[in-house]
Amino acid sequence: MKFIHTADWHLGKLVHGIYMTEEQRYVLDRFVELVEEEKPDAVVIAGDLYDRSVPPTEAVELLDETLYKINVDLNTPIVAISGNHDSAERLSFGSSWYKHSGFHLKGKLTDDFTPVTINGVNFHCVPYCEPGTVKHRLKDERITSHHTAMEAIVSRIKENLGDGPNVLVGHAFVLGGQTTDSERILSVGGSGCVGAELFDAFDYTALGHLHSPDAIKHDKIRYSGSLMKYSFSEAAQRKCVTIVEMDHDGEFQLKEKILKPRNDMRELEGYLDELLDPAFYTEQEVGDYLKITLRDQGALIDPINKLRQVYPNVLHLERKIERKDEKKKQLVRLQQHKQTSGIDLFKDFYNEMTSSEFTHEKEVLIQKVLEKATKEVESR
Repeated sequence: MKFIHTADWHLGKLVHGIYMTEEQRYVLDRFVELVEEEKPDAVVIAGDLYDRSVPPTEAVELLDETLYKINVDLNTPIVAISGNHDSAERLSFGSSWYKHSGFHLKGKLTDDFTPVTINGVNFHCVPYCEPGTVKHRLKDERITSHHTAMEAIVSRIKENLGDGPNVLVGHAFVLGGQTTDSERILSVGGSGCVGAELFDAFDYTALGHLHSPDAIKHDKIRYSGSLMKYSFSEAAQRKCVTIVEMDHDGEFQLKEKILKPRNDMRELEGYLDELLDPAFYTEQEVGDYLKITLRDQGALIDPINKLRQVYPNVLHLERKIERKDEKKKQLVRLQQHKQTSGIDLFKDFYNEMTSSEFTHEKEVLIQKVLEKATKEVESR
């Protein structure tokens, strides 16, 4: 059985004020060509089809066109879930009749944990949902985090494990995964993480959320990575989809296919005169989306517009000396924090998060909590 694992299309993505829809259309056309060439038994999309809960009209049209080409024109089954950027309700619309054409879309968590079975492989779909939603749906008061929520869901899925290979399709942040600036944080602290051990029962876990296919090293858990680069923190990442060929006992082989964008996202650094020298830029893909760091010191007259005469898609411009100054300021702020007492740090946090007064009674209460926590740490 062969399926293609992809995720994090983020249709309707806005990057530095520029909609990526036409760039996404170009890459998705390459993806459809890949599906036509590989003739998989299914396409798996592990969440974040859209970039926001209410996507632009152009993004909705693009998704509709792409899924129609794959599912109807190429007669290829699709298994898809919602991600943390999607609207579960919006994606769930029509799902009851989509499945009659082999389009299995699970937008929100339900009481039905029956897998989607295609050519002997059972796909268990776990759409993204907040722990509170899972707690309410499963009526389990023990759920307090994404880990305990996923643990409860997997426990229910295990009751429905079918004969043959079992694949979990999910959208989560597995502990130890490498993040980028493009991924929306699931929750503060570590409560947004789930442990890799939760997926031990599955032959393969197809995940979305982290944007690099190298986000985690695991024998049976894999992120496909995002469709394209969506921030300059991803500039050095490779982008691909994963082709999984699985036999009847769950053993599988992986093959990656890189989807080359029309315009890449890159970083350039140099002196202004150097970057504007034809001897330099004739060797460059000038249409790429660029973050440019200038090494020049002193005043420069309108550098951004001069650069855009050659590189029309400059999205961000900064001076190297300014970046160094900012790092120094951050170090100073860090040192100041280290010298600040716990109660003062909490006051600062409280004042940033709320307009309520930090009264003496609140200060006494927090001081007691901090003292208790300090004693517990020291006693270990």
